[in-house]
Amino acid sequence: MPENRYDKTPRPGQGHYVAAPEEVTVGVVDAVSTAEAPTSLWRDAWRDMSHRPLFWVSALMILVVIVVAVAPGAFTSLLPRAGCDLANSLLPPSSEHFFGTDRNGCDIYTRTLYGAKASVLVGVLTTVFVVVLGTAIGAIAGYYGGWLDTVLSRLTDIFFAVPFVLAAIVILSIAASRDALTVAVVLASFGWTTIARITRGAVLSVKNNEFVTAAKALGMSRAAILWRHVLPNSSAPIIVYSTVALGTFIVAEATLTFLGIGLDPSTVSWGGDLSNGRASIRTNPEIMFYPAAALAFTVLGFIMLGDVVRDALDPKARKR
Repeated sequence: MPENRYDKTPRPGQGHYVAAPEEVTVGVVDAVSTAEAPTSLWRDAWRDMSHRPLFWVSALMILVVIVVAVAPGAFTSLLPRAGCDLANSLLPPSSEHFFGTDRNGCDIYTRTLYGAKASVLVGVLTTVFVVVLGTAIGAIAGYYGGWLDTVLSRLTDIFFAVPFVLAAIVILSIAASRDALTVAVVLASFGWTTIARITRGAVLSVKNNEFVTAAKALGMSRAAILWRHVLPNSSAPIIVYSTVALGTFIVAEATLTFLGIGLDPSTVSWGGDLSNGRASIRTNPEIMFYPAAALAFTVLGFIMLGDVVRDALDPKARKR
């Protein structure tokens, strides 16, 4: 008869060894350590960013700009307008005027410090408005889909086709006032399209995940699922774009003010100082150099921070 290969009966001379129960350590392998805190995307991102020198350099640059914008009087005893004297027109740098004076006898150093407030304020307000409006439209379009997605996507395309700077010039040229809030609202009205597209794509990639299906099975409403589960897990690209966009909006405000369309001329800003100094660019370029350097310093800080945040929140980009 053929040998039964499924017969497990030990043959003569063949030992059958069974480990003693006290020698089995499978429980150690299967044990779960509770000593360490559970990891998350944001914890891993912070760990990655904190080990990057570029993060600390950019954070220090942004901190310097914020401190100067909030308390410029802590770095100078002069005022941007009260210290102007035509008798001091175009003075060279000295111990009294670190950067010299402009054609109106105003201290360039003082005006550069006080110009940070308006420029940074417009950038922050515009970014907040853009994130709120663009995230809401993109999230609704991506999550609900259907005809709502079609309508909102076509609306986004229409605004995206309008030239950003040209639209701002047209609206601000007929505006009754041109303070920081007005400029921020106008810039946000035409600058939300990119973040709406980014949010829509992120929501589309998240809304079919298992945790969303589980939330539906538990009876949560669609609005609650979108707010509590989908948006938090789609926020990484939104934060990355917001960091870079803040510097972009600061440049947009400076460009409009330089053209005479942005902030009111009575407001001290980097764009206004650049516009006032262009008449002396050949003979006294330092009048434009210092506000331009402050503007470039600020934008560079936000761009470098955005690069670090992007690499920390996007593992695929880090691998590339």
